[in-house]
Amino acid sequence: MSVLSLLDLAVVGREQTTRESLEGTVALARAAEQAGYRRVWYAEHHNNPAIASSATSVLIAHVAANTRSIRLGAGGVMLPNHAPLVIAEQFGTLATLHPDRIDLGLGRAPGTDQNTMLALRRDARAAETFPADVAELDGYLRGKTTIEGVNAYPGIGTNVPLYILGSSLFGAQLAAKLGLPYAFASHFAPAALEQAVAIYREEFTPSEQLAEPYVIAAVGAVAADSSAEAADQLLTAQRRRVGLLLPPGRTVTDDEADMVLASPQGRSLLEMMRYTAVGTKDEVGDYLREFARHADADELMVALHADGVAERVRAAQIIAEAMA
Repeated sequence: MSVLSLLDLAVVGREQTTRESLEGTVALARAAEQAGYRRVWYAEHHNNPAIASSATSVLIAHVAANTRSIRLGAGGVMLPNHAPLVIAEQFGTLATLHPDRIDLGLGRAPGTDQNTMLALRRDARAAETFPADVAELDGYLRGKTTIEGVNAYPGIGTNVPLYILGSSLFGAQLAAKLGLPYAFASHFAPAALEQAVAIYREEFTPSEQLAEPYVIAAVGAVAADSSAEAADQLLTAQRRRVGLLLPPGRTVTDDEADMVLASPQGRSLLEMMRYTAVGTKDEVGDYLREFARHADADELMVALHADGVAERVRAAQIIAEAMA
């Protein structure tokens, strides 16, 4: 049976304030802790009013202070947006305050649009140095700095575990080369899942952190007490996806969203959600077990698509019961 974890984007629902969303992250983490999930991760996104996890390390600190034992981390920090030393200091601080509870997943995408990338002061070529940046960051956390005389305080010697995130073969190959766990973003980029996992497992080289390959596969989920309720929540999630096609500040009605979903562009959006468990406890449990086999995954990272906090908390409970 695969280990079970959650990906929480701190989604701001249609009838919700940002503060309510952030309070909901605590409620969801507490529910996940009680239900036996291994970890909850938060992802760095920018310039998106529907996602409140942009200041990832700050959010992790708040949730960690309001939970007791569950692992918390980034899924992920988009490293080219930051200096590795700064991330080492941030996550070193977290690990010092909350020992053996902090993870650091790393991605190389900007997590935003082109204009926002410029506002982040990110060089468009920054992704090219991602492998070197990962090595520099790892050196700070392990007390083996690659830059003479420069160390992370706090951070040095905390050995915060690193994870490579990806949706292509590049991440799989890098994770294998570095001997790090690999998390595949199949909840929104399903196309290369099987090939990437196969390459990672075939090319894996043991490291100080990890002796054997370890795969986390992300999967969407809409779990409810009835099939009809789950179907309604799925439709709401699909309509929200239409916002990905719109310029910032633009909105659409439900009818307009349905028209988009019926178009070729809409079908591409729906394809992003190919790996999504939908239904009651039994239906979702059957799907997730089959997906774990399909993905050859050691751990499932479940992204809940429900719009409201109460619905996400209930979905997390249902999924835990289904996978117990």
